Amino acid sequence: MQKIVLLGDEAIAQGALDAGVSAVYAYPGTPSTEITEFVLRSKEHKSGAVVATWTANEKTSVEAAIGVSYVGKRAMACMKHVGMNVAADAFMNAPITGVNGGLVIVSADDPGMHSSQNEQDSRYYGKFAQIPILEPVNQQQAYDMMPYAFEMSERLNVPVLIRITTRLAHSRAGVVMGEKRAQNPLSLPKNPRQFVLLPSIARQQYHMLLENMPLIESESEKSGFNTYFDGANKKLGILTTGIAFNYLMENFDDGIEYPVLRIAQYPVPRKMIQRLYDECETIMVIEEGYPIIEEGLRGILDNGKKILGRLDGTLPREGELNPTIIAKAFSFELQVENTIPQVVTPRPPALCAGCPHTDSYNALNIVMEEFGKGRVFADIGCYTLAALQPLEAINTCVDMGASITMAKGAADVGLVPAVAVIGDSTFTHSGITGLLDAINCKSPITVMILDNGTTGMTGGQQSQATGKIEDICLGLGVEKEHIHVLNPIRKYHDENVAIMKQELKYKGVSVIIPRRECIITLGARIRSTQSEKV
Repeated sequence: MQKIVLLGDEAIAQGALDAGVSAVYAYPGTPSTEITEFVLRSKEHKSGAVVATWTANEKTSVEAAIGVSYVGKRAMACMKHVGMNVAADAFMNAPITGVNGGLVIVSADDPGMHSSQNEQDSRYYGKFAQIPILEPVNQQQAYDMMPYAFEMSERLNVPVLIRITTRLAHSRAGVVMGEKRAQNPLSLPKNPRQFVLLPSIARQQYHMLLENMPLIESESEKSGFNTYFDGANKKLGILTTGIAFNYLMENFDDGIEYPVLRIAQYPVPRKMIQRLYDECETIMVIEEGYPIIEEGLRGILDNGKKILGRLDGTLPREGELNPTIIAKAFSFELQVENTIPQVVTPRPPALCAGCPHTDSYNALNIVMEEFGKGRVFADIGCYTLAALQPLEAINTCVDMGASITMAKGAADVGLVPAVAVIGDSTFTHSGITGLLDAINCKSPITVMILDNGTTGMTGGQQSQATGKIEDICLGLGVEKEHIHVLNPIRKYHDENVAIMKQELKYKGVSVIIPRRECIITLGARIRSTQSEKV
């Protein structure tokens, strides 16, 4: 069998390809991006055998994947954890429709918030939706889980959620390849009303989902992904999940004397947990993310056996785990002190040299001097770095698309002028509906859509907005004379400042589009063109 070195993300992608996936949809977001990038580079996609596309947002990804499942083929939708919030409407209804072809949703969580605005735990979404969750321990298991996930999805008639975290997504290991499966043929649902969630139908199918729960729970007990390792010392029993198992074992080179229950599939295996609880005096729970299993063990009254974990301070309540944190929980003497030498100076992130956003913000800062701080509502993307020195140009960043609606709300109650700053990709992800609200209410806001022609923060994927922004704004109802396209370079600084000042006086919705290609994608395009000539 062939063995290749893969990122955790790439192992998921290769596993899906080998499992006969027909289509992969995603919105780029770290740490999930490399899954879809791997599929886009694959021979299966390049030959036209597998569909793979970036979508406007995570909701449209899941909906497209449901459409693939509807016609009997296997589909996967990929996103980072906050994308689950966007996808939740479709995601929560998919278990009630059930599937026709296998449907897998991958969520890459980011504990420690390396590149995210929160560190929410996607396992709650899986529990909320009452579907199976898989949480691989390593890259090999990430690959092996893919054919199992699609097969289980079809057999149990439910979507399957695969949850990974940053360290597994972005670390490499050798992975042994398995056999490649053919894609499903096209086949419509046997029940023509299966995907019609009228209340009367939805009630019946929700009842079927609940009746299916014992099978889903039994699957978790018997699949083999959940493993009980017995130990002679019953003073402590350890329950650990996903990649956290590796952090534990790195502290026990010569083997561990305590019983260990390693969970990689949910719902949690009750019989295995009961065994660990009954046999051991104290239980330690080591899980990456929220204390979801620990909370369940403690219960409402929390008057059973002693439970150690994130809730009692044995492990930190926030951030990602690592072997050192686990060593401290066991009071092990640390052999290496992980201190940063004084010679290394922290360097905060900044916009790239030559970034078009810098010139846009320099102009905006001049304009806003007249009104003072606190009036610029921004969004999620590389342009959010303008909150830091030296620009310090923006005042908010909450979620995708919030800049426009927050500016609208502030302006509606008297903060005039109010400015919204949003990127081109974020605009088509979640900004369009907010702009429509503002237009309908004739809210006095100025919207700056920073168009660098790409989804820059996640590596330069295609932007769904390219070539469409002015037409979208006109179609929504922005008046043509209040749409301005600027060239954000120093040569036009004074001209750009004058246009911004003019539009801030307008008592309605105006849109300013500073447009210049991302300096990184420009360089890559030039290098690619030069190499083609050679």
